[in-house]
Amino acid sequence: MAARPIATLTVSFGMVSIPVKLYSATEASRAISFNRLHKGCGSRLKQQYLCVKDEVVVPREDMVKGYEFEKDQYVMFTPEELKLLEEAGTHTADIAEFVPIESIDPVYFDKAYYLAPDKGGAKPYALLTKALRESKRCALGRWAARGKQYIVMIRPSEDGLVMQQLLYAGEVRSIKELEIPDTEVKDAELKLAQQLIEQQASDKFDPSTYTDEVRARVEAAVQKKVEGQEITMAEAPEGGAEVIDLMEALRASLDKKKAPAPTKAAEQEPRKEPKRAQQAEAAPRKAARK
Repeated sequence: MAARPIATLTVSFGMVSIPVKLYSATEASRAISFNRLHKGCGSRLKQQYLCVKDEVVVPREDMVKGYEFEKDQYVMFTPEELKLLEEAGTHTADIAEFVPIESIDPVYFDKAYYLAPDKGGAKPYALLTKALRESKRCALGRWAARGKQYIVMIRPSEDGLVMQQLLYAGEVRSIKELEIPDTEVKDAELKLAQQLIEQQASDKFDPSTYTDEVRARVEAAVQKKVEGQEITMAEAPEGGAEVIDLMEALRASLDKKKAPAPTKAAEQEPRKEPKRAQQAEAAPRKAARK
């Protein structure tokens, strides 16, 4: 089934405007979710909100939103007041600057969208795509939707443009907050680690080589339940041994990668007993014949 756009907007830079269609790049609907049921009868449960002071169920029409400015102290906002604070939705992503793609840490990446040219936008769309690709830069701008304002990055992919929502600086913690000791790395250790990286290196990322094994197990378990079968849980694998010698661990990893797989001829060939073992077995037989 052909993909359906979720919105239309205009990407603008300078005096150039590009009408585009917006498509979701990910499928959150594919996530497996479970409903809460009553254990006794299996019926769905309904969520209710309880007032902790009056201990009564509060209907939705009697609810307001509040912001906790101190412990257990709130200022209340009506829906009308919150509506006035929202950002007015725009149908334009205004590009403010162009920066090198590698200058943006992926930790800032949020939701991604695909952009496709809308009516009359094929030429400027192709122009922007090629210009970004050859300059190795991406476009940064702002886009307002659903009452919020977003930073967006527009970058070229192999087949078109991707619009990536970015997190604000205040939404990303700095790694400098962590206590990471300054540890010396020996040249020999570094060399072995680099050799191991080269042995397992690939030219590009192929997402099809990775599968969600947990999802597959859950789906199989659901199917068994549907068919009325019992589910048996496999024992969790034991944890790996603690690595004590870093150099030995690196060498062992390299040797494991270098070891050739046994050929079929070698697998079919009967195992030869050591010569001493053969002589030891022959000795009792000679004594019996005497």
